[in-house]
Amino acid sequence: MTSSHDNRMLVIDSATEACSVALFENGELLAGDHRLLGRGHAEALVPMIAALPGRGRAGRIAVALGPGSFTGVRVGLAAARGLALAWGADVVGYPTLDLVAAIARAESGTRPVAVAMTGGHGEWFIEGYDTDGTIIRPLASLRPAEAAAASAEELVAGTQAKALVAARQFGEALEIWPDARRVTLLPPSTFTTDIQPLYGRAPDAKPMVAAAATDPKGAAQR
Repeated sequence: MTSSHDNRMLVIDSATEACSVALFENGELLAGDHRLLGRGHAEALVPMIAALPGRGRAGRIAVALGPGSFTGVRVGLAAARGLALAWGADVVGYPTLDLVAAIARAESGTRPVAVAMTGGHGEWFIEGYDTDGTIIRPLASLRPAEAAAASAEELVAGTQAKALVAARQFGEALEIWPDARRVTLLPPSTFTTDIQPLYGRAPDAKPMVAAAATDPKGAAQR
């Protein structure tokens, strides 16, 4: 039996300092919200979804996989999986930097673009894209000086775009955060049913076994 929600898609993007949601029906945006929170995604996300038409219910859910904040990525994935289970909806994911690159192309024309986003421990996530969105330089988490040396594209987009252009002393910067309301800029091939988090770097926390092996005190405390 066909439901009135089957043609709707809920988009959740909480992988970065920004938190956004959007509800589409037959590819058209019904409603959305975008906030620069920094922190507090877990508290804000569910009310943002609930404020959408029909409390955001949809037959398909798309969620940002990262990279970005470890907590933000996990919050978005948990919400998507929980709602999909409750609604019997399908879930797909998309890489955060792909959306930033797509927004940059929409705003500046079909040009190669380097994406530079805030990472962890003072590093930046960077990735290079061709004019059609094809990845020409794979995702890496680098120190600012290394990121500046690795990116040659004239156009740089993302939360660290201005800093990267300043470090290189050339190029054009577009300060862009991911925005769920613009997810339709992504080609269908971008979406994946493998909704595992894309952290972009190794987690900070050590597994207990590894920590005990390198810390005699840790082993004694177990």
